[in-house]
Amino acid sequence: MKKFKRITIDPQKMGGVPCVRDFRMPVSSVLAMLADKKTQEDILKKHPELEVQDINEVLLYAAELLRFREIPLAVQ
Repeated sequence: MKKFKRITIDPQKMGGVPCVRDFRMPVSSVLAMLADKKTQEDILKKHPELEVQDINEVLLYAAELLRFREIPLAVQ
């Protein structure tokens, strides 16, 4: 797996979930904002501690995770 400089995992923070740069901002929260059609500008305005590079690395991290997992999809 690729090494990420802006994604940290610390068992003492946020229960060890992947976060952005040791902030208490879970990667999943940033992904959820993007999924809710928030723009990078919207996210950065609401969370000024974040940087554009953080959001880009969150997306790369999520893509990299999916390369190593099979996620079953419901058949309809």
